[in-house]
Amino acid sequence: MNDIPIRPAATILLLRDAPEFEVLMVRRHHQIDFASGALVFPGGKSHEGDEDPAWAEHALGWGALDEVQRPLRIAAIREVFEEAGVLVGRRRDGGPIPEEACHLDTRLAVDRGERRFIDVVRELDVEIDLGELTVFARWITPPLTPKRFDTWFYAVVAPPDQLAVCDGRETVDAEWIAPKEALRLAAAGERKIIFPTRMNLQLLAESDSAAATLAAAEARTLVTVLPQIEERPEGRVLTLPIDAGYGEVAEPLSSVM
Repeated sequence: MNDIPIRPAATILLLRDAPEFEVLMVRRHHQIDFASGALVFPGGKSHEGDEDPAWAEHALGWGALDEVQRPLRIAAIREVFEEAGVLVGRRRDGGPIPEEACHLDTRLAVDRGERRFIDVVRELDVEIDLGELTVFARWITPPLTPKRFDTWFYAVVAPPDQLAVCDGRETVDAEWIAPKEALRLAAAGERKIIFPTRMNLQLLAESDSAAATLAAAEARTLVTVLPQIEERPEGRVLTLPIDAGYGEVAEPLSSVM
């Protein structure tokens, strides 16, 4: 398992404060091989097109970021566009992006690789906003899994004028939900939420607004999370670095497999 390649990936926590502090989550299609049926934040692995240098002309904040952060943030913005139809950016003429940034068929074509995301952004006369994203966390999948990802989590305030609508392919529902409510539903067995998502919901639930979330994320020292397996008297548990911001975590391995 140790020779499994670790692929770069990005996840986005889209936040809003009305009607209360909520985060956008999507339900994975039951036929998806990873986290099928689970409630997750929009996200996925980075694509070759996310590294296109032509993005310099279509991405706000490009010059302030390095060659690692640029494609990761583009991937995060692309994923929430594909999965929920929300486009993090602004029109070049200064006007708001409409409630529906573009037709669903266009989103699906981008998802299938039939259209380039940069071409869609160019045609919409939009600039995506890389600088609006705040690093929230970074997790690397442990070696015990068949697929491994180096996933960066970003938090951003949701554009106020756009509607979130699932794509019906990878996701079958888009839901604005308070972090504490998502955790309650997961504990009650009413929602399936995988371990990394649950840990980041718990971290998110420590704040009561989008502004507080972003401020806390900016103040934290980023510690890369690579879960470790420990043998304990009660059995094998998954642990996280104590200084990563999640407190002391010892999750029974049976509950995360």
